Order: sequence, then structure tokens, then C-alpha cells
Amino acid sequence: MLIAPLVLTLSIGLLFTGAARADASQCLGGSWSGTCSATTDGSQVDVGAGVTTPGNPGASNGEGGSGGGPGGGSGTTPPAAEEECDSALCRPLYSVVTLPDVTAEDLRSFIPALPTVTGEPLGLGVVGMPTNLVAASSVQLQSGPLLGFDVTVRFTPTGYRFDHGDGTSRTTTTGGSSWARLGVPDYTATPTSHVYGAPGSYRAGVRVVYTAAVNFGTGTWRPVTGAVTSAPAFYDVRVVVVRTGLVQRTCAEDPSGPGC
Repeated sequence: MLIAPLVLTLSIGLLFTGAARADASQCLGGSWSGTCSATTDGSQVDVGAGVTTPGNPGASNGEGGSGGGPGGGSGTTPPAAEEECDSALCRPLYSVVTLPDVTAEDLRSFIPALPTVTGEPLGLGVVGMPTNLVAASSVQLQSGPLLGFDVTVRFTPTGYRFDHGDGTSRTTTTGGSSWARLGVPDYTATPTSHVYGAPGSYRAGVRVVYTAAVNFGTGTWRPVTGAVTSAPAFYDVRVVVVRTGLVQRTCAEDPSGPGC
């Protein structure tokens, strides 16, 4: 309060020592306005204050600004340090996982089943006439680990590579179909048939080309870069020479006739 300094100065001013007089002068001079006190018992002076820094930054009456008094503060209360939070409320409730891009090379442990392959006439072929090769495959699903994830891989057949066993081959978008299903006469050329030029035994083979997609459990199929080709399935063909001639009776009528 500001009443005490005047009274004390008049009544006990002669008793202040040099250090005490300096403290009292600082207190009574207004640097500690509103927070400073001074008392004496006749032999010494006690000077005290509610804060230790002149220019109280927290004063509500606007005193103690950045200018004027010794050690004046900035006039604002420094922000309190943020406390580190380690509770469940401060931790995120989800995480973002980036799914990898998958290539055909990554699917080495996923092996599609072999196709089935057959031919017409069954096991036989005639030199110079179409031998009808027929392969079949279907969409396949396989599950297992891939790049650290449990996934399902889907293989879809998109092409067929026929190796005829005589040094020739053909790639088609279909596995072919029987003459009867196609509604054509026997020995009709088809997209998967082949004409052998010489008699002999041949091992025909077919590989299926698949496109693949991967499901990481999200319900969405992600396409795989590249294609997957199956191992070959084989079909043995015996190719013969057939000659014709005019006869009076059929083989049913004369089993010992020419060509029977």
C-alpha cells in the first residue's frame, strides 16, 4: 500500500543504513507499486514484495509493462509447456496401410491348375486333314501369404498356346470346341485345329495364359502387372495316312476288302 512509505520515511529515515535506504527507495519509488511493503522495529528496515521481478507481468492493472522500470517484462504471460500425452485418448484409433503393387513375378508360389486337352478323332490324326485339338480351363481362386499379407489370387484364362509337337505352334483366345458342339462336319478346320504333314506319333501340348488379380481382404480386386502362364498339359496323337478307292462293297459287307 502507498500510505506506509511517507510515514516511514519521516519517522525512521535517519535509521536506514545505506543498503536499507536503497531498498526502501526502490520500493517507495514505485517500481514495486502495489506489491511492495516496508516495516521497521526502530533498528532495521525490512522491505518485501509479492513478486521478485520489477514490472509484474501478471498485474491486472496494466502496470509492469515492457518499458520504464528496471527489468521490465514483455507484458505477456509465457505459454505453459505442453504436457506429453500417453493415454488411449491421445493415441490414434486407426493406421493407414499402403498396399503394394503386385507383379506376375510375385506370384511364384501361386500355381494355377493344368488345363485339360483332348482331340478329334480321339488319339488319331489323318495326314493332310485337320486334327481338332480342344483345351479347357476356368477361373481359379487361390489363397495364401503374399508380401506380408494374407490374400486371395484370381486367375482368369485369356489365351491358349498350342504346341503341335511337329515344330509348329499357335496362340488363340479360345481353347476350342468339338465338331459336334460347333455344328460342323468332322475334319472341318477350327480355330484350334492343326494339319499334320507326315505320319507319326506326336505329343501336342497346351499352356494357358492367365491374367491375375489380388484381393487383400478389402473386397476390391487389384490387377496384377504381367501375365501368368501355366505349365503344359499334353496330348498324344498318332497321325496316319488314309487312302481311298472304289470298291463294290463296304467293309461291313466285306471285312476283308481293300482298306478294311
